[in-house]
Amino acid sequence: MKITTAGLDIAKNKFHFYGVNQVGKKVKKRVLTRSEVLPFFSTLEPTLVVIESCGSANHWGRKLIELGHEVKLIAPQYVVPYRRKNKNDFNDAEAIAEAAQRSNMTFVPIKSIEQQDIQMLLRIRDRHVQNRVQLGNQIRGLLAEYGLIIPSLGKAALRKALPEFLEDAENELTASSRVLFSELYEELLQLDEVIKAYDKKVEGVSKLNETCSRAQTVVGIGPITAAALYGAIGDGHNFANGRHFSAWCGLVPKQNSTGGKSVLLGITKRGNPYLRTLLNHGARTVLKNCEGKNDRLSLWAQKLKKEKHYNQACIAVANKLARIVWAVISKDEDYQANYI
Repeated sequence: MKITTAGLDIAKNKFHFYGVNQVGKKVKKRVLTRSEVLPFFSTLEPTLVVIESCGSANHWGRKLIELGHEVKLIAPQYVVPYRRKNKNDFNDAEAIAEAAQRSNMTFVPIKSIEQQDIQMLLRIRDRHVQNRVQLGNQIRGLLAEYGLIIPSLGKAALRKALPEFLEDAENELTASSRVLFSELYEELLQLDEVIKAYDKKVEGVSKLNETCSRAQTVVGIGPITAAALYGAIGDGHNFANGRHFSAWCGLVPKQNSTGGKSVLLGITKRGNPYLRTLLNHGARTVLKNCEGKNDRLSLWAQKLKKEKHYNQACIAVANKLARIVWAVISKDEDYQANYI
């Protein structure tokens, strides 16, 4: 019998193949080593191969497409309900094949090499940013042990106060602690320089990439957000419309409805949390600078600030930005403020 759908459970070294026919009946299953995967699939007739969206899935997807197969990636949370009995690799592969045959199933687009390069750049930068936050928190905590408190939050307050504490001879800092705090301060400055260097790299990539450049024509979208957008959705053609994209970002109300009664509580927070955070930051920028402007988005933002809680207004603007930037990217048109 012909294999029409294949579930492939990938790992570092052992891969589990589960092939079914058009009615979902098992045709073949097999354990493959890493070196056997491509030779094995090269002998199969072109078929639909479905892989869980996880580490190295994009790589294997591109390789299998080169062999003539149709490849789809599926989110792991959509596979779990179709797994029967206990969890093992073959049951996972069977569940992947079963889930892929559902007519209402949604899939994850396969990323290109360029998208993965940008994502790697952003993830390395984000790690340095997190390290800087952790270092700042540690410095504040250690200073508190000596009765030295920095009341204001943020990087600027810490950078201003720490040198002043080191120069003040009347506080409780000992000679040994001053040396250690000086080293922490130097480490903090080094992290600042590293992050600035990565910011320049992101700006350079955004300038060279046409999609990123076009996304930056939207108010509230900077180089980092534009790069994150391209890394996540590419040209945006995998979404039917802007509403679907904003829902994918988790910027729509979360439903808990039953008995014909609609209950909306907060937002879903699905999709890419990093991208959603960047869109929220962009929305806060729009709200902060909307006063005195007469374009439609700014006028709408001014109205929201008066009628809604600030955080609710921020989410609403982030939702709007997601829809606008999707339209700009998918339609290959620059943003026009007067035609929202």
